[in-house]
Amino acid sequence: MPKQLRGFNSNLVHAGEHPDPTTGSVIPPIYQTTTFAFPTNESMLDLMEGRSSGYIYTRYGNPGYSTAEAKIALMEGAASALVLSSGMAAISTAIMTLANAGDHIITHADIYGGSFGLFHDLLPRFGIETSFIDVTDLGKTESAIRSNTKILFLETPSNPSLRVCDIESLAQLAHAHDIKVVVDNTFATPYNQKPLEFGADVVIHSCTKYLNGHSDVMSGVIVGSEDYISECTNVFRKLGANLNGFDVWLLIRGLKTFGLRMERHNENGLALAKYLSTHPKIAEVHYPGLPEHPHHELAKRQMKGFGGVLGVEIKGDQEAVNNFLNRAQLFTRAVSLGSVESLITQPVAAVHYSVPEKYRELGGITTQLVRISVGIEDPEDLIDDLEQALA
Repeated sequence: MPKQLRGFNSNLVHAGEHPDPTTGSVIPPIYQTTTFAFPTNESMLDLMEGRSSGYIYTRYGNPGYSTAEAKIALMEGAASALVLSSGMAAISTAIMTLANAGDHIITHADIYGGSFGLFHDLLPRFGIETSFIDVTDLGKTESAIRSNTKILFLETPSNPSLRVCDIESLAQLAHAHDIKVVVDNTFATPYNQKPLEFGADVVIHSCTKYLNGHSDVMSGVIVGSEDYISECTNVFRKLGANLNGFDVWLLIRGLKTFGLRMERHNENGLALAKYLSTHPKIAEVHYPGLPEHPHHELAKRQMKGFGGVLGVEIKGDQEAVNNFLNRAQLFTRAVSLGSVESLITQPVAAVHYSVPEKYRELGGITTQLVRISVGIEDPEDLIDDLEQALA
């Protein structure tokens, strides 16, 4: 295929692919293998010493990885990409590639609970400190910078408060202090937002979510410059956070319909946000596509669409939240997001359960907050289910 086609969906279907040279199969084979054979010992040495390309061991690489990486790098406008076994594997590998003992990281409190745990609980054991601040405030961000600050880690829109960071302004500030900007783009996806275009250095996704989109694969990806991804690869090979051949094949399958699914996620997300924003039993809807969202104008400049995740504040106490969640029928009570089916959860009862209360408050993660991941079902059925659940 040409290196790059004009259309987003065309690239998703064709990038990194060609008919199998052995059988003519249109769909790439599943390379469910741990090791790869060499015709001679010299050919193995050629590969190890960089005189040839190929594969030696699936922890070091697999043809399926290469296909998925080509598609994702193209979507993000990046030079290179590295797929891993989960979103957290991607985040931890990306951070460990950039930070050393004695370094400092800046991020915000309203990030994914797993990411919070990495920064708050695990990295201090290795001498890496993190400040949790309101990164939507440029002044507060600048005040938090230290001489040893190495990384500004952003999640925009954030999980689960749906706050939007100004990537361009924050990147300019960070680069003036020689700080790398890492953006978790899972919520927005490359369909709606391309952080590298706004000055980010590294982009991360949990491919478990929208990129695969079918609740059947756990995977992550790091995208960035060729040199940086090469450094990440050296770290990743030592940590061993690799996918298996079947899961990367499923990820490739999911990527081919990613653009089409995102159209529907965007439409459904906005439709449900508008409906819930006028409901008498809803105190507030956090969705950057609504004009009343405090970061709506920024989101319009930075994003093509607003995605399928909503943060919804229920009026009442824990019992009211329980009643709403328990009455839902079409929405599945489960963690995760970005899949074809709609999911619903209370963050403080699940992913953010272990986040200390002071950081929940800083991040706007209240007991009344419910996170809704809107799937690709028909919007009228989703609205009917929300209506009866709130009745």
